[in-house]
Amino acid sequence: MWLAGSGVKGGTVYGATDEYGYHAVESKVTVHDLHATALHLLGLDRKRLTFPSGGRQVRLTGVHGEAVKALFA
Repeated sequence: MWLAGSGVKGGTVYGATDEYGYHAVESKVTVHDLHATALHLLGLDRKRLTFPSGGRQVRLTGVHGEAVKALFA
């Protein structure tokens, strides 16, 4: 994925894949981490961003996911 602006470090390569680009082999980021990072860059607190579902409050990123701080300037 390519990120730009909003406090992302310019020219940063994070992680690595195998020789064919099919599988991550270094510094893997889950979908929950990616969503938490995007929400952080938008200035939203992922722990406070909830919505009602099935009679209970649910977080957008679930209970998983942390922002990848290595990408921030």
